[in-house]
Amino acid sequence: VQLQASGGGLVQTGGSLRLSCAASGLSFSANVMGWSRQAPGKEREFVAAIHWAGDTTYYSDSVKGRFTISKDNAKNTVYLQMNNLKNEDTAIYYCAANRSVNVLRGGSRVNYWGQGTQVTVSS
Repeated sequence: VQLQASGGGLVQTGGSLRLSCAASGLSFSANVMGWSRQAPGKEREFVAAIHWAGDTTYYSDSVKGRFTISKDNAKNTVYLQMNNLKNEDTAIYYCAANRSVNVLRGGSRVNYWGQGTQVTVSS
C-alpha cells in the first residue's frame, strides 16, 4: 500500500484547505483511512478517519465541526476538508491506513503512513 498526500499550504486564520491522499495497492489491512498531524514539539495526534466501505467517520474533539473527511472510492482517494482553520491547526498532516480505526487513533502500530504535507495557519 502506498499513500500520497497533497494539498497543504499557507492559509490565514479562518481560512480553508483541502488535503488529498491517493492510495494504491489497497488491501484488507488498509480498510480504514485516516489523517493524523504533528505540530512542532508535540506528539503526533489523530485527526479523522473513514472506512472505505460505508460512510462511518471519526473525528478528534479538536477538529469536530470544522473538518470533514470524505472519500472517492473510484479514485482510491481520501480528502480532508479543513474549514475555520486556527493557528493551532498548524502541523504536518499525514495520511494513514490500517485495518482498525482504534490503531489509527492510537498512532502506534499503524500499517501504512504517507509522507506528510505541511499546513501553516497564520494570523
